[in-house]
Amino acid sequence: MGYSDVHHDNVTIKKVSYVEGFRHNLFSIGQFCDKDLEVNFKAKRCSVRNEEGEELLVGTRESDLYPINLSNVQTDNQVCLLSKALMQQSWLWHRRLSHLNFRYINNLVSGKLVKGLPELKYEREHLCAACEKGKMKRAPHKPNPEPSTNPPLELLHMDLCGPMRTQCLGGKKYILVIVDDYSRYTWVKFLRSKDETPDVLITFLKTTQVNLQKPVKFLRTDNDTEFKNQKVEEYLESVGISHKYSAARTPQQKWSEAVSTACYTQNRSMVHRRFKKTPYALINNRTPTIKYFRIFGCKCFVLNDRESLNKFSAKADEGIFIGYSSTSTAFRVYLNKSKMVIESINVTFDEEMASEQQRSEPVITRVLAYGKLSPEPVSQ
Repeated sequence: MGYSDVHHDNVTIKKVSYVEGFRHNLFSIGQFCDKDLEVNFKAKRCSVRNEEGEELLVGTRESDLYPINLSNVQTDNQVCLLSKALMQQSWLWHRRLSHLNFRYINNLVSGKLVKGLPELKYEREHLCAACEKGKMKRAPHKPNPEPSTNPPLELLHMDLCGPMRTQCLGGKKYILVIVDDYSRYTWVKFLRSKDETPDVLITFLKTTQVNLQKPVKFLRTDNDTEFKNQKVEEYLESVGISHKYSAARTPQQKWSEAVSTACYTQNRSMVHRRFKKTPYALINNRTPTIKYFRIFGCKCFVLNDRESLNKFSAKADEGIFIGYSSTSTAFRVYLNKSKMVIESINVTFDEEMASEQQRSEPVITRVLAYGKLSPEPVSQ
């Protein structure tokens, strides 16, 4: 019927399942084992120990049961039993987090690296077609024990990919990707042409250094003309930023809204191997909240308070969820009727329909391919 935490003296048991009609409180052996605890049964006694051999719980056999008296537990350790997430819950958060690996999702839970993610054990019971098609594994590389950079913004990596075969909303065809070497925090900027790169790059450097109160020391790009030009070089020289070059490469192509949303979720869910924190936590010095995450491309409804409505008019407009606002806590929604993108906090989501949309032609494909007919975004 539900879950709750049980507190008794100095013992806390988390995520206790309430089953109506049960006359006994039952412990799950499987959940103990999933937490790397040792469960030992003998003829008259049972015990649960941690990896250090310390006894957390002890029971004395009565008939065929081993009752445990929590009052006799002499430990200050917290007994945490993670319930296994339902398959539906596991895949829901997998998709909300832009198809994040299940091992990483469980790391977010065990390390308490984010807020709003239910404390469950997430497992996959079948393959994800999108992950199998879109992800390639590389040979493992031994991580450098010492960071090459210390504070955030000391070294920024940049690359421009495009033009995209499908024009995104607003007529933009290029994606400028910027990655902080220290935290792996990522920014994305969308451009109509390569010629916009110098102005967008200079504006980003000025704004980011002011917002984070940290200087950029080094910039690493390829040798393409959008980075290697007089305007960029003169600005970098004037502010004392060293420009380093690397070999050009061809990044993966994606739509702008999809890239922006993936970047947004990745900054708040990927864990830096060296620091055991998310890029968001490293760059902003606080734990991110992901409770409000939703499945990209799912059906949603937005409260219509922009127009004068009569008594029988619909109070909400149907739309498609396409991301998160970069300036507020609002959601970005494409409205089917007006062919506009708006930002609003008054949104309800139908994430169940996202599975149906995947089986047929994705609605979001038609939306993002329709950009040249769409007006400029409107904030609400």
